[in-house]
Amino acid sequence: MPVYEYECSACAKVFEVQQRMSDEPLKNCPFCKGEVRKLVSVSSFQLKGGGWYTDGYSGRSNGKDASEGKKESPAPPPCQGGADGCKNCPAAAA
Repeated sequence: MPVYEYECSACAKVFEVQQRMSDEPLKNCPFCKGEVRKLVSVSSFQLKGGGWYTDGYSGRSNGKDASEGKKESPAPPPCQGGADGCKNCPAAAA
């Protein structure tokens, strides 16, 4: 059930109400009975990471992973912070 946000014009409270989409919007504040207006809120829904397209469909052919058969180069060693900076650092060359 969606959560809607309202603001009261009388007491300035902002509050949330869980309502069905078919329910009528609130007209009065449950705290002071003043007139309320429905706010447009930012959604809390976010897509992060590779996502369903990358993880499920992209780069696969005939049920095989696209990364099969590819050799990965080893990661460079971490920087040691030497006296002459990054000039001779193997991590800086990567």
